[in-house]
Amino acid sequence: MEYRRARLKWNGWGWAERAFDLQGREDGLWRFLQTELGLDSLPLTPAASIDDLTLPEPALSSSQRAALSAAVGAEWTCTDRYERVFHAVGRSYWDLLRLRAGELDAAPDAVVYPDSTAALSAIVAWASAEGVALVPYGGGSSVVGAVEALREGHSAVVTVDMARMDKVLSIDPVSMTATAQAGIYGPVLEAKLQAEGLTLGHYPQSFEFSTLGGWIAARGSGQLSYRYGAAAELFAGGTLVTPQGPLSLDAHPNSAAGPDLRHLVAGSEGTLGIIAEATVRLHTAPAARDYRGFLFPDFASGAEVVRQLVQEGVEVAMLRLSDADETYFLGQQRSFGRPEGWLQRTTRGALGLVGGGRRPCLLLVGLEGTAASVSAARVAVARVAMGAGGLPAGAAPGKSWLASRFEMPYLRDAMLDHGLGAGTLETATSWARLPDLHRTLQKRLADSIRQVVDRGEGAPIVMAHISHAYRDGASLYFTFVFPVAHRGARAQWRIIQREAVEAVLAGGGTLSHHHGVGRDLRGWLVAEKGPLGVSVLRAAKQALDPTSILNPGKLLPGKAD
Repeated sequence: MEYRRARLKWNGWGWAERAFDLQGREDGLWRFLQTELGLDSLPLTPAASIDDLTLPEPALSSSQRAALSAAVGAEWTCTDRYERVFHAVGRSYWDLLRLRAGELDAAPDAVVYPDSTAALSAIVAWASAEGVALVPYGGGSSVVGAVEALREGHSAVVTVDMARMDKVLSIDPVSMTATAQAGIYGPVLEAKLQAEGLTLGHYPQSFEFSTLGGWIAARGSGQLSYRYGAAAELFAGGTLVTPQGPLSLDAHPNSAAGPDLRHLVAGSEGTLGIIAEATVRLHTAPAARDYRGFLFPDFASGAEVVRQLVQEGVEVAMLRLSDADETYFLGQQRSFGRPEGWLQRTTRGALGLVGGGRRPCLLLVGLEGTAASVSAARVAVARVAMGAGGLPAGAAPGKSWLASRFEMPYLRDAMLDHGLGAGTLETATSWARLPDLHRTLQKRLADSIRQVVDRGEGAPIVMAHISHAYRDGASLYFTFVFPVAHRGARAQWRIIQREAVEAVLAGGGTLSHHHGVGRDLRGWLVAEKGPLGVSVLRAAKQALDPTSILNPGKLLPGKAD
C-alpha cells in the first residue's frame, strides 16, 4: 500500500519528514508575527510525545477481533497505539490542540483496512449485528471533526480506513468516466488518469492526503472547480454499503426518475453508508495552462471583476481574490531574508497608482484547456480586470501559487510550535450579501479573539479570500492568527468558533462551503436547514442505518445540541 501511515504525522499535517519551507526566513517571520500581534515574545510550545497519551484498553473482545480479522486479515486489524492515535481525530485546529497536549477524549478500539466491497460489506454487517460504531476514514484531513472516533453509546468504535481500496476499476474514454474504489488518494487517481490523457481536475488543498470517497462524502470543492466541477458534480454514481444492504446508484448522465439520490450521498459524511466505489466524470487533460495575477485597490473592485467574469461565462479554471490583509500577509511571509520579489515590486508600484499607504488586493487567475481557449480567456480576463482598474502583476504570482498551493497547512504546525493558533472558517453567500458578510465576519472574528486572548496587545490577524464563485454568489474563506491562551486553549477556540458561526448565519451565509459539517458544526444544522429539513435527513438515516452505527455524532444534531 503506497500511503502507509508511518510516513504521515500523527499530530500534525502531512508527511512526517516535511515542514513548511521558510528557506532561512524563520527569524524574520516570527518577528513579524510577534510585532503584528503585540507580543513580548513567542514561547516554544513543543507537542507532547505519542507515549504521553493515555488510551483506554481496546473494548473489543477476542471473538470480535477474530471476526474482524476474518473479514480483512489479521495484519489489517490494528489495535496498536500508533494506529489508534493516528485515527482518533482529524486535522482541525481543535484536533491538533488535543493531540499536541496529549489529551484525547476518544480513540478507536480498532482500525481495519478492507480491500474490497465484499470485505467492507462484511464489516458493516458485523458491526450492525454487534452494535459497534463504525467511522469511515479516507485521508483523515477533515477540519470539522468528521472522522473523530466517537462511540455515542455503542459498545465500541472501529475506524474503517479505506486506504487499501485504491484501485481504478475502469476508464471509459468514450463516455469520459472512470470508476474507482473510494479509498484511492488524489495523486494516485490523477496519475492514472493523466497517463490516459484525462483528468478529474479535483485539487482541494488536502489533495495529497484525501481520497475520492472523502471528497464525495464531504461534498468538497477543488481549487479548479470553476472548470472541472465540485465533487458532487463529478460524482456520476457508485455503490454505498449500508447496514441495510448495498445502495447502487447508476451512472446515468441525467434522470427525471424522482429525486437524485446521488445528492443524498454527496455530503452525507459517512452517516448513511460507506462509499465503496464511485464513477466520476472526466475531462481531457489540459494542453495549455496560464496562471497570473492582478492587483486591485480594494476588495470590492476585485470582487466585482470575479462576479463579472463568472456571469459572462469566461472559461476560467480558478479565481482567487485575497483581501488586503491576506495579500499583505502572503507578501510578508514570502519576503523575509530575500531580495525584493515580484509582490513587493508590484505592490510598491501599485501603491503609487492607488494612492497613499493603502494595501492592494491580489486576484489570482488560472486558465486551463486548449491553447486556443486559454488564449481567448486570457484576453477576456485582461479586458474585464483592467477595465475595472486592475493592474497586471504578471505570471510570477500565479507560478508561485501553483508551486506552493498544498504547502500552507504545514505553516499552521510551525505556528503551534510558537504558541500561535491558526484557525479557518469558510462559507458562501449571494453576491448582494457578500460585501457586508466579509466586513461583518472580519470584525466579529477580530472582536471575539481580542476578548479571549490572555497576552498580546496588537490586533489579531484576520484575512480572507474568495476561493470559489458562481453566477449567484461566492465563497469566503477566512484564516485568522492569534496567541493561544496559556490556559484554557480549548475554551478560547470554542468561543471564537461560536461567534464566527453565529455571524455567518446572521449574515445569510451557509455553515460550510466545502469542509462539511462533522461534529463541530452539527449543532447549527437546524438553523440552516430548519426542523423539517433535518427530519428528512433523519428519515434517510433511519432507513439506511436504523441503529445509528455509522459515524455517530456527526452531521445530524444530537439531543445536547
